[in-house]
Amino acid sequence: MPTTAQRLSVFSESVIRGTTRLANQHGAINLSQGFPDFDPPEVLLAGLERATRGPFHQYAVTWGAPRFRTALAKKISHFSGIEVDPDSELVVTCGSTEAMMVAMMTACNPGDKVIVFSPFYENYAADAILSGAEPIYVPLHPPHFNFDEDVLAAAFAQRPKAIVVCNPSNPSGKVFTREELMIILKYAQQYDSWVIMDEPYEHIIYAPHQHTYFNTLPGAFERTITCNSLSKTYSITGWRLGYVHAPAGVIAQAKKVHDFLTVGAAAPLMEAAVGALELPDSYYAGLTALYSAKREIFLDILRSTGMPFTEPQGAYYVMVDITALGFANDTLASEWLIKEIGVAGVPGSSFFREPVTHLIRFHFAKREETLRAAGERFAGLSARVNAGR
Repeated sequence: MPTTAQRLSVFSESVIRGTTRLANQHGAINLSQGFPDFDPPEVLLAGLERATRGPFHQYAVTWGAPRFRTALAKKISHFSGIEVDPDSELVVTCGSTEAMMVAMMTACNPGDKVIVFSPFYENYAADAILSGAEPIYVPLHPPHFNFDEDVLAAAFAQRPKAIVVCNPSNPSGKVFTREELMIILKYAQQYDSWVIMDEPYEHIIYAPHQHTYFNTLPGAFERTITCNSLSKTYSITGWRLGYVHAPAGVIAQAKKVHDFLTVGAAAPLMEAAVGALELPDSYYAGLTALYSAKREIFLDILRSTGMPFTEPQGAYYVMVDITALGFANDTLASEWLIKEIGVAGVPGSSFFREPVTHLIRFHFAKREETLRAAGERFAGLSARVNAGR
């Protein structure tokens, strides 16, 4: 029997999705895989109903339905201040997951190196490896998950073809400052590297932190490939609508990669989502308020357990230190929390290149009653935490 590709031996299946399956088996509250348990905005639901009765059941234009791309370009321009050509500077993908793969395969040749900050969303290393590239890991140091410029400079000295930056960051909740992004840009320019930005949490930012669009920095646009999705902003993770935004010459190549990966995103869902892209600024202010409230509810729950954690600056994840629970590693702790406590979180080791085994990532993109129910299940942890100190 022939062997499968060697590159598949260096990474596993998704730990996040595996944790969700385990949570489902044991009836645990799923705070592992980052999807809401509440409905998207009404304009999306109404749009979906209309789209199912419209002429949108066959292939759309491969790189995205024109009406969707036009609305998307206007929305991006509104928030970033950059004029976007919907025909030449966008390609619509099947979620940000495909967008990242398209970006990596567009930017990199086999044998190229790619800088990845650690901790990282688990797909990034796999994307690089599947593209034939070699990841170079640069650590982000808790509690603020800052990077050491000397370490970053040493990584760039290896002349990587690209660097991947998730901002705000999954899993750490870090929001990169403008000053930090300028440092990244300085080295990307010096070594002529692409900057692949993953920005699905652009509108989930907690005061006083602010989101800076990397491609708006002076001289950055020409080397920036921005990946994003509608999943988090509009609570439609299952719709799988994402996109790549880049200069026209880059998108011309990205369209080829996208075409042969998936042909195109779902036509009726693109039509249904146009109304969401046209929502007023008040929607985004409401989204910030919504997640700010959820964040405080969940952080108060964590405070009551006595387990240390890092307050997220953006996104909706919290890294929690489970050392005091007394387990040998985070995987054992995660399994125990699922089976015995009934709350699921992702072992933090799946996000780190370094041997970090004392963290678990939870998310709070849930209804208040779901978070309160998780808090009730966590109620008995404080005694164990105190005993473990």
